[in-house]
Parts: sequence; C-alpha cells; structure tokens
Amino acid sequence: MDYKSSGVDIEAGNAFVDSIKDSVKSTHRPEVVGGLGGFNGMMKIPEKYNKPVLVSGADGVGTKLEIAQIWDKHYNVGVDLVAMCVNDVITCGAEPLYFLDYIATGKLQKDKLKEIVEGVVNGCVMSGCTLIGGETAEMPSMYASMRYDLAGFCTGVVEEDEIIDGSKIKEGDKIIGIASSGIHSNGFSLINDLLWRHKLAFLDIPEIATPTRIYAPLVRYLTKRIPILGMAHITGGGIPGNLPRCMPKGLQPLVDWNSWEIPDIFNKIMIAGDISREEMWRVFNMGIGYCIVVSKEHVNDAISLIGNDCWTIGEVVV
Repeated sequence: MDYKSSGVDIEAGNAFVDSIKDSVKSTHRPEVVGGLGGFNGMMKIPEKYNKPVLVSGADGVGTKLEIAQIWDKHYNVGVDLVAMCVNDVITCGAEPLYFLDYIATGKLQKDKLKEIVEGVVNGCVMSGCTLIGGETAEMPSMYASMRYDLAGFCTGVVEEDEIIDGSKIKEGDKIIGIASSGIHSNGFSLINDLLWRHKLAFLDIPEIATPTRIYAPLVRYLTKRIPILGMAHITGGGIPGNLPRCMPKGLQPLVDWNSWEIPDIFNKIMIAGDISREEMWRVFNMGIGYCIVVSKEHVNDAISLIGNDCWTIGEVVV
C-alpha cells in the first residue's frame, strides 16, 4: 500500500505546479521576491508608499461551483475567486498587491485545475495583483473525485492618510451604483434549488456563469481624480445588507429602487421561484455590483468618469 493507492498522487501534484509556473509568473509585479514553488511568497511594499497600511480579504465562490462542475467549464470561477476578494479589499481605497488561491479536490485532474488557474491568473492581471502562491490539496476522503472547492486570499496596500473608511460621509451625499456583470457569485444556493426542482432551466439563463466583474481598475482610476467618501461591494445581502456598512453611525442610505433597470435574469429567477421582491433585494445584487458615495459637487464628475453603466441611485440621510 502507498499514498497513491490511497488517492493522493504526489507526482501528479508536482507536475501540475510545473505546468502553471509560466502562467503564474505572467502576473508578477516588479516587487515580487523569489518565485513559485517555495514554502512562501514574498513581496516588497511599493516604494511610493510613505505610511503603508496592509489590507487583507478572503472569500470563495460558494455554490456557483455547482454550475461550473455540471457544465465542466471552470475558467470563470477562477475569475470569480479573484473578484470576490479583490472587490472587498479595494473598498477602502487599497491597491491590490498579491493573491493566493486554495484548491481542494477529490482527485487532481490537471486539465480542469489548469482551467481554474487560468481564470485566477487573468483575474489577477485585470486587478493588477500578483498570484504569489497557493495550495492544491487532493483529499479523496473529503470530496468525490469530480468535485472541488476554492478559497482565495488577497492583500492590498493603501496610504494611511488616504484610507476611505466612510468617516467623511455626511447627510446629502450622493450614492452612485455601478453595474454588475450579472449574478456575480451570490445567491446560487437559491438558483441551484430552482434548477434541481426543474422550475428553471439552464437554457432560460445562459448568462448564469458570467464571471463577477472586477472593479479594481475603475476604482483606481476614480480615486486619482475625485474624492470618494465611501465604497461598498454588493455581495450576499444585496444593497440593503452591504451599502449601510460603508456609512458612519447615525447615517443611512435612501435608495431609489426605480433609478436603474433591473437585468432580465433577475426577473426570470423571481418569477420561476415565486420569490418576493424583498427577498430578491436581500439575496442578489439586482444589477448593481458596486457603490460609491460622493459629495453633491462631485456626482456629475463621477458619472462622467464611469460612463454609461452607472446611475445615481440615492442619497445619504439621517
């Protein structure tokens, strides 16, 4: 008896790491120290920062992985993994520096895992951060051979006196909602339930697997041009559960729920499941994946800079 007969193939794991080295290296920023394959990843803080504050976040893709594994298409969830972490980290104005991924699977299937990593790599390129390391765990007693789970970890950096923490938000400031690319990576337990109950078909919602939009390039562009007072990544809990998190005590968002057109995919889900509007708002992003808060004086500039896929969706009230 040996380790391989127990379901863990060390040689296959080493071969997988070798197969992704060039792809991973393509994400490396100049601050990276060392390479892939060691016990850790090292990176210098960019020299432009005088009082750097490190900002970290961790997340996963949740049960959207069910869709990827049924369709046997895995690139998009790699992008999702990066997006879910990076979009959290940038809400304080941080620049993403590096990312680590964790893949747990019942059986190491090289082609499938390479597809995931390619998604992670391109997500990192879009975000401007380095894929500095990760872990691939083959656990046959925990997962079926065709199954896997993902987790991601991102670290960014922000100048101490440039942290965006919502403390400068005041009554009358405006809230701008920026379009999502679709469902993103939340609410899939409900969607999967509808699919299994045959109340919804994959053909009804072909855009279901569209990857989560990465807002890092846009946020980086905006913070260099206008003062942003607060930001919120709209994930599980929707706008009602996430937007208030970026505001100081005593203030709250007043949202005009009719200020943008809800993408049709959400209406299909609502009708198929006979789901109340309140529940839909609580579970899904409903077409708004990211929010920024700006003063009245800067709202027109912000909308002009962002472009056509944003709306003034409300204001800050007591």
